Order: sequence, then structure tokens, then C-alpha cells
Amino acid sequence: MAGPDCERDYSWIEKVKSGGSVPCLEPENCSNGWATPPGDKFMIRGPNYLSDKVKIPGGGYILKPLGFDWIKGPTKIGNLLSNTNHRVRRAIDDETARGNNPFVWAFNLQIPSKDNYSAIAYFVALEPIQDDILVDKFLKGDDTFRNSRLKLIANIVEGPWIVRTAVGEQAICILGRALSCKYMSESNYFEVDVDIGSSMVANAIVHLAFSYLTTLTVDLAFLIESQTQEELPEQILGAVRFSELNPDSAGLYELSSEVGSGSLQSSLPTRLWKSIGLGLPQLLHLGNQDFSSPISDNANGGLHSEADEKNNENS
Repeated sequence: MAGPDCERDYSWIEKVKSGGSVPCLEPENCSNGWATPPGDKFMIRGPNYLSDKVKIPGGGYILKPLGFDWIKGPTKIGNLLSNTNHRVRRAIDDETARGNNPFVWAFNLQIPSKDNYSAIAYFVALEPIQDDILVDKFLKGDDTFRNSRLKLIANIVEGPWIVRTAVGEQAICILGRALSCKYMSESNYFEVDVDIGSSMVANAIVHLAFSYLTTLTVDLAFLIESQTQEELPEQILGAVRFSELNPDSAGLYELSSEVGSGSLQSSLPTRLWKSIGLGLPQLLHLGNQDFSSPISDNANGGLHSEADEKNNENS
């Protein structure tokens, strides 16, 4: 049985989980908050996927959920964990000073808008990553390798028909092939800043979804795609659910005086929204296709729906 010392060791995680601008709640009822969805909600590549194309429920996660931030800033927010005043970075530094060695992952989804919103999911590994496994190769790999492997699975759990149609059923995206990603790796954290505004199609879909944000419940899973037999079956790093987020609930991001201007990137001009020019029929058609190319998941392409993948496998 775990003693008091073990409980104290993990108390910092609970503090981070409850420290954001929106609360950590139960998955079944997390209005204007966030939660950890069941892993079985996501379908991932099974042990013989390369030969039988069979996917399996996701199951458990590699990493522990650590927190979620819903924030906004004067310009696009990035490189958060280099900011020593940021609450998660402070928690990392405090634990390191106590002789512990947590390794934190941050997935920062930069949402194109005039208020520069970011939705950031944090996860933590409490034990060292084993050498030569896929996660280790990803952390040690170059950006080309990372761009070819980091996968996002998105499910619209609740939401209006128009958003469900635009996003598709269980949309799958190799992030670095569809969007511009910036990776920051240090001894105790790994951050990915995902610029959703870097893709015209993603830009338009997210702009549509943002209009219905207070009615949406969304599940997002992050994983490293398995592309060889020895890497199978896939495992999900971590997942987050956010529900009915209110833009007014977003916290204001404060930049550390130690962090240079490179951490706040130039925002997307408002006039871009007027220049998108995508009619609704086009948007709904594009929503179920690759952000970057019409390649299916079987060929390790970009965004597509689960239905698209089944059609490709049967053709």
C-alpha cells in the first residue's frame, strides 16, 4: 500500500491539474472545463496493422495527465515552457529542486483568431523513457522524423451537425505534414507548438468550429505513429477532452521578462478571414480530406476521417 510519502510525491500533479483557468472535471460532465477521456474512445493501429489493417481501442496511456491551459495573449503564444514564470514550468523546476525528475510534454494548439487563443494539454512521465523505443527515437530524432510521426486523433463528442460534417468521424492527422510545428526539447520537457493558421483548410474548419465553441465537446489524442512491425501496436501518449469552452474564460498569458520576443509570434491578420473565400459546400467537402495532400493513413498522410480510411482499405 502506498504511504503518505508517495501521496505527497504526486500532490504537485493535482495542483497543476487544478491550476488552470478552466477546471479539471469528470469526463461525463466537464462543461467549460477539461477532463481525461477513456482511451478506448480512440481507434489505433493494432499489432498486425501492416498486414490486416485492423485497428484496436486505444486502451491505457503512456503518460499521466498533468494539466490544461485555455489562454490568450497579445500575439500568438509559443515556447511556453521556456518561460520560468509559467505555472507548469514553475512546477517542473520545483520538483527538480526536490530531487525528482519529471518529464513534461506540452501540446500547444495555436488557434488563429484576433485574440490569439491557445489550448495546451500537458502530460508527464514520472519514469525515464527506455532507450531505443519509439518514444525515445521521437525525442532524439530530428524535426523531419518528428513531422512524419506525430499524430493527432480528433473526435467531436458533442456538437452541431455542421461541425461534425466539417471535421468528420475520428479525424486523423499527421501534424507535421499538415501544419507547421515547432519543437522545443530540453532535459525535463518537450513542447510542440502547432500553428493551425498555417493551413488554409485547417484555418477555415477551426474558424467554423470556434463559432460553436460553447456547444462543442472535443476529444484529442496524441501519439507517435507506428510505421514498422516492431513498433506495433500503437500506444497513445495522452488525451484530453474539453467541453463547451467559453472564450471569456481564457486566462491572459503573461510573458516572462527573461523570454525574448520569439516566444510571441506575429498574429494572423484579421483580414485573412475575409480572404479565405471558402463557401460552405467546399468547406464541408474539404473537412474530410488531408490538410496537405490526398494521401490516406495507409500511406502515412495528413488529415482524413475514419470513414475515408475504411474506404481506402476496401479499395
